[in-house]
Amino acid sequence: MALFQTPPTRPEDLERCKPLATGPDQVLEMDEARWYAEVYRGDDVPQLTVRAVIVGSLLGFLLAFTNLYIGLKTGWALGVAITASILAFALWRVALAVGIARTPMTILETNCMQSTASSAGYATGGTMVSAISALLILSATPERPGGEHLPWPVLVLWTLALAALGTCIAIPMKRSMINRDRLKFPSGTAAAVTLQSLYSEGQEAIRKARALAVAAVVSAVFPLLLELKAPKLAALVGRKDDGTLLPADLPIFNFLGLPARGTHLVDGKAVPNTPSDWTLTFDLNPVMIAAGVLVGLRVATWMTIGGLLLAYVLGPMAYEAEWTNTAGQVVRAASQPWKAWREIGIWFGVPILVASGLVAFATQLPALGRAVSSLIAGRGGDDDPRVAATEVPLRWFIVGTLLSGSAVVAIAAIEFSVPVLYGILAVLLTFVLSLVACRATGESDITPVGAMGKLMQLTYGVLIPQSTTANLMTASITASSAGSAADLLNDLKSGYLLGANPRRQFVAQFLGIFAGTAATVMGFYLLVPDATVMTGSQGVTPAFPAPSAQAWKAVAEVFKTGLANMHPMHQEAMGWGLGLGTLLGVLELPQVPAVARRWLPSATGLGLGFILPFQYPLAMLIGAVGAEVWTRADGKGAEAFSVPVSAGVIAGVSLMGVLVALFNNFAA
Repeated sequence: MALFQTPPTRPEDLERCKPLATGPDQVLEMDEARWYAEVYRGDDVPQLTVRAVIVGSLLGFLLAFTNLYIGLKTGWALGVAITASILAFALWRVALAVGIARTPMTILETNCMQSTASSAGYATGGTMVSAISALLILSATPERPGGEHLPWPVLVLWTLALAALGTCIAIPMKRSMINRDRLKFPSGTAAAVTLQSLYSEGQEAIRKARALAVAAVVSAVFPLLLELKAPKLAALVGRKDDGTLLPADLPIFNFLGLPARGTHLVDGKAVPNTPSDWTLTFDLNPVMIAAGVLVGLRVATWMTIGGLLLAYVLGPMAYEAEWTNTAGQVVRAASQPWKAWREIGIWFGVPILVASGLVAFATQLPALGRAVSSLIAGRGGDDDPRVAATEVPLRWFIVGTLLSGSAVVAIAAIEFSVPVLYGILAVLLTFVLSLVACRATGESDITPVGAMGKLMQLTYGVLIPQSTTANLMTASITASSAGSAADLLNDLKSGYLLGANPRRQFVAQFLGIFAGTAATVMGFYLLVPDATVMTGSQGVTPAFPAPSAQAWKAVAEVFKTGLANMHPMHQEAMGWGLGLGTLLGVLELPQVPAVARRWLPSATGLGLGFILPFQYPLAMLIGAVGAEVWTRADGKGAEAFSVPVSAGVIAGVSLMGVLVALFNNFAA
């Protein structure tokens, strides 16, 4: 069976390629035998075509920039499957209208294009916004505050090897989790439903695509106003400080007379703090508002509460807490109010995230047992000729995992000083933890990448305690690969519900990681020319606070320096954070009634609120409140257009932000 297919050209071929009358919701309940009899159409309907892979790679290249941008801002990796589905469908409609394309894409071709784009946009950026960013921050010194980037060939090979490893280790999980156990994989199911509706209701798809495009075009103006360095133009409007046409944020709480605690020194004199000194400002960039729409009201609310507690309780306490270290130096737990989020907030917020994540991981241990038993049972029946002809062969898993795993171990040993045996152990643990992550994704749509990474950091903090580099990079093996594996299974689920050939879809997914790697590495160097854009400078909020990187860095530093060398208040904050995180993790267990969980603090939101400058949680709260109001006023409209509009804003700001960064770095 040839993998690549020829697109349909004759009217009768196009007619045969129409969507099935059986909807994805009905397919969810079918067993494997019935699926082959009633749904599977991967041999008859073109799916893996050259045009689908090329267009999907180009689309994924752009989407990878958006996820990198939002990941550096918030620490979140937003799934792009639904956005890719809408864009893929609309893009080909436009190509048909202007004569670039001659025939429509089949629904399975569009699904294949979406899989390629989703892989490129999601599976390659995880390590960039966490371990790689943390490594750059750690390389900064007083003499060289910008730190030192990894060489680009190393970063390309590392990113590509991790994405390939994650994609390959998901192969044996597919049949057990999707065919036999029929796990829902909510994002994959939603993408299939979206594609089915797009092909059934073309006008609705066009309206969604138009909303996304308009939002992208309008929001793309903001990086030009807020980030583009144009000193001559800025001087014309009275802006001389940083060369931009508008400031990045407004100190509206200063104007409103909101009180602020403490003082700071200016030319040796104590000056009362203002709210903006504690980063209580209004962010003019709409990207965080759009992210708030997707994150939801509960998480955004507790992020804002965490930020307020930092500004009015924990931050002032840390600013006054002095300690004489072993060198006889008197140091404070926080040296400046605008640094509080990364000098004290991180030591309280990160333990909350770590503890709650580990509690959640503990609840997934039964899922590991189910995954292993299902995986073993899923190997039976491979003598069925239909299975042998459609499922991804086990030899692909063996060869792919050996090659990509060997590459990961070799790079880790040569570039990051990880002993070979420890590198092999990291790959083996990655497979086990990916089973848990993929099972959790299939059952709840939550991929516990953060918990996987922290668990590996704790493991290697014991095995190699003095090496922050080894700690970070071994953890990134698991976190990145688990994310890639879960993304593949989400895409395979959408294809399964539409009757696709999983082997061809796997190829599309695998090819997507090459475009994603190119985009994320290029975008990282453009958006992050040095570490100062993630750490900020005196009185200036960082353009990208990179909360994931800050969290990973904090855990790695604990193992390197040891608790005894930490400021006593930092130690105390860690203890309280671990305790609170554990409590909140327990309160979020499924056994707690959903009604009660709704009103309980969000561990994720509260923890992130302490490790982000305040303007970001505030902007996300505005977006979440707006989405809630929209939903109550027009539920159907919000359900149909909130995701396209939010995705459009994120895409417009992200893509233009990359172009502006390119101009600022090389042309200004």
